[in-house]
Order: sequence, then C-alpha cells, then structure tokens
Amino acid sequence: MFDFSRRPGTLTALLIGGAVALLGPGSASAEEKGEVNIYSYRQPYLIAPITEAFEKETGIRVNTVFLAQGLEERIQAEGANSPADVIMTVDIGRLENAKQMGITQPVTDEVIERDIPAQYRDPEGHWFGLTTRSRVVYASKERVEQDTITYEELSDPKWKGRICIRSGQHVYNIGLIASMIAHHGEEATEEWLRGLKNNLARRPEGNDRNQAKGIFSGECDIAVGNTYYVGVMATNEEEPEQKEWANALKILFPNNDARGAHVNISGMAMAKNAPHPENALKFMEFATRDEAQHIYAEKNFEYPVKAGVPASDIVASWGEIHPDELPLAEIARYRKKASELVDKVGFDEGPSS
Repeated sequence: MFDFSRRPGTLTALLIGGAVALLGPGSASAEEKGEVNIYSYRQPYLIAPITEAFEKETGIRVNTVFLAQGLEERIQAEGANSPADVIMTVDIGRLENAKQMGITQPVTDEVIERDIPAQYRDPEGHWFGLTTRSRVVYASKERVEQDTITYEELSDPKWKGRICIRSGQHVYNIGLIASMIAHHGEEATEEWLRGLKNNLARRPEGNDRNQAKGIFSGECDIAVGNTYYVGVMATNEEEPEQKEWANALKILFPNNDARGAHVNISGMAMAKNAPHPENALKFMEFATRDEAQHIYAEKNFEYPVKAGVPASDIVASWGEIHPDELPLAEIARYRKKASELVDKVGFDEGPSS
C-alpha cells in the first residue's frame, strides 16, 4: 500500500481501457522527469485534454494504452511486469471488478481524499471517482407532459408499451438496479423490475443513443439512459441526425426532490504493480484539481466530483441535479444480486404481451 499523505503535490497515473495510443513529447526534459502509463477504456481523445495539461505542467510524459475490451484481463496477464500505472475507466462495476481481480492497490493521499467526496471513492482506497453521470429518464417533449418522475414510477402500468431501454445486464443498468436493491430490498426490486419489463415498448437492445432514437421515431415515449449521451448527440457533427434525437427529448432526473437521482462515476485506480507510482500519484492528484476537473468533465459531458467546480454550460442546461448520497461502494455490493434478478424475471426477453 502506498501512503502519500505526507507528500502533497505528487500525482498518480491513470489506467484507461481501449485501443493502443501513445501520447507525450518525448523531449529530453520529459525523459528526465520520467513517465506515467495509463490503461484506459475511454478513447484517447476523451482523456487527451487532461493528459496534455498534465504533461505541460509537469514535464512528465504520459503514455496511454486504450483497450475496447479485456483491459482488466490484460493487466492481470501481464502480472508483475505490467507497465500499467493508472487505470482509468467508467462505472463503479468496472472499478470494483478491477479491485476484486487484484490488479489495483490502495492509495492514501490527503489531496485526493480532500477533493473527492467519500461517497465517490472506495473505503479502502482502491478506486476514486473523477466525474459523475446520472442514470436518468429521457422523455419525449411532445408526448410526455410531466417534468418530474421517480424510478419507482417506471413500473406503473400507465407506461405500458411506452418505455425503451438497453439490456438489463449492461453495467449501467446493473448499477441502477443495484441501487434499487440498496434502497428497497431484493423482493421489492424484483417486483419493480417485473413491472418495468411489462411496460417496455420492445425487447431491450442497442445503446443509450438507440433509446433516444426510439423516442424520436415514436417507438417509445420515455427511455432510461445516461446524461452524457445527450451531450454527445447534441454536438455530433459527423452524424447530425443525432442532434434531432437529442432535441426530441427532455431529461428528467428521477427522485430529484427526494433521495436523489442515481449517479455513477468515471474513475481511476493505481495499478497493483505500477512501475512509476510517484508519477502516477502526481497524475491522480492533478486530476482532482479545479482546472483538471473542469477540463475532463466538459470534454465528457459529465459532472465534476469536486465541490465548487461548475458543470459545463450544456450540462447545466439540463437542470439542477440532486445526486443520491448513498455511497457507490454500498451500491456495488448488490451488483451480483441485480444481475441475478435480471435473469430471474427474464428482463431481456422483453414484454410478455
């Protein structure tokens, strides 16, 4: 275990999944100051702004390895010789999985613990949130009059044949279902999940953008999706039809006036066998600073976890969010049970009639 609590000003490296890409000027000064290797599930262009800012300030070269899948397995297979310093990924499920696979190490650091709220970090210091995204309801501007909703309401028969959603086994939905178990218990969540299944307009399929497309086409009136996808669609110049999908919906933050909307995180962890632990910690601390929080959240259409750092204009335009304060580590405890319930009710088979 690395304890850097007496060394403010140092940062830790990120591990992010995806295809392979190398970043860094490779200058003499960079060679002198060393490097940090990030393994990432997030595409290089999404993290480039923050890694470039870090390189410019510190002179430490950042090497990024992007993997579309199998990131955890790769690091595990590399073992003690793994070059990974930092893991950067999305969803509490993936971060917790990395911890359970034994490819992360605990970090104790005053700066990180000061800047990142306890609910967004592992109690044992194995992972830390950088930004949040909320699992919300996309609602048709034309066909849905109400401007508030709860997750519990999604099982109300009034929505029969009107809801679209991706696979219940996807990590984003497993997180939401796990949060329902944490709040209501297994039995009540099973009943809720059956009600939601019966209200589906079709069999679960596609990604969150496909659910927005379903609202645009009239296939469904509401859908479950992550907030950041709306920003991605609204600014998509390569596929401008997605702008129409985004414009067709409004975001409803479920339970916003009660326990709060369910949120998940984009986060980081220090790799177990990090060859450059001090540079890795420097990067991790850098990622919690106001400037880095703003840069990273704005690029990804997410919310900074650090208090006092404002969301970007487009994210703020969706309305004020009141996040569920239940610690993500607590929600993660119910992920296995959530997956079992999805299979038990046959959720991915779609509505029975």
